[in-house]
Amino acid sequence: MCRQVLDVTHDVKTFLFGSEDPALFHYDPGQFITLRLQIGGRAVDRCYTISTPPTRPHLIGITVKRQPEGLVSNWLHDTMGPGQRVSADGPFGLFSPARHPAGKYLFLSAGSGVTPLMSMTRTLYDLGSDTDVLFVHSARTPSDIIFQRELDVMASMAPTIRVAHVCERDSPREPWVGLRGFLSGEMLRVLAPDLHEREVFCCGPAPYMAAVRRMLVAAGFDMTRYHEESFSFEELTVEAAPTPADSAGADRSQPPSAEAQTAAYSVEFVRSGRTFRCRADENVLDAAYEAGLTPPSSCGQGMCGTCKTTVLSGTVDMQHQGGIRPREIAQNKLLICCSKPLSDLRIDA
Repeated sequence: MCRQVLDVTHDVKTFLFGSEDPALFHYDPGQFITLRLQIGGRAVDRCYTISTPPTRPHLIGITVKRQPEGLVSNWLHDTMGPGQRVSADGPFGLFSPARHPAGKYLFLSAGSGVTPLMSMTRTLYDLGSDTDVLFVHSARTPSDIIFQRELDVMASMAPTIRVAHVCERDSPREPWVGLRGFLSGEMLRVLAPDLHEREVFCCGPAPYMAAVRRMLVAAGFDMTRYHEESFSFEELTVEAAPTPADSAGADRSQPPSAEAQTAAYSVEFVRSGRTFRCRADENVLDAAYEAGLTPPSSCGQGMCGTCKTTVLSGTVDMQHQGGIRPREIAQNKLLICCSKPLSDLRIDA
């Protein structure tokens, strides 16, 4: 249930939710949830990073920027209010310092990409951690800086947290006297002379993250210590390092041959009573859509877990991005959005 809506900037709001029954929320800072909404009479799922910290477990919050053509962001801004109920799945995702503990972090964000890094920073602040955090956020103008006041307060109160804002240009009524333009390698050298000692978490639009990667590579940074998550339109896109062979019955040690890539297998959705063909180079979800079926899905990239089901027989090559847990894979669960068949399949769907 929505408990509160907070205005953050002129086009950004934070939505705080609580459980209808007394309960605490448990998640890692940087993870996301999938909202399940009904908009205009149709079901819509959307992934949003949790911006609140797990150290404040009574409420869970998302921070959403209104997008001009965004179906969900506009609906949330115009409709969602205290007392309104919403369903959600999660938490999901691997983008978290909980998986990469370090003594020093460099958090780099642009635009709405600030949200997972804000959850991380709030967590470390609440815990009184002695971890060294340098948070560098990029925005178009001063009026577009999300969480500016709170970040500056945390930096003023915690000697281990430093915050720097970078703005492309002035706001109409607010000149900018800080770092100006786009984040550059020279800025990073000045702000983080100890760059090579830090674990880097980066989140923002794809062009921003591509620029950051180029800067770090040019600086000779060890990219195994670089972790990123991006926002594309209203959906969350996670870019993660390849995971070990953890597919349901799959062996991914060798790439499939050209012959295997052109093969096709039978896929039976047992509960639906439908059988269709799926190529070896095609995800089961895509083949299901082509066959006229509409199984539940959201991110389409193995992140949110919406399309999770059980494989009753057969094997797949599953390239997920954190939307399924190892113990679930051991129980023959799979995500059909990122699973390609290696044999005929029977699926509990």
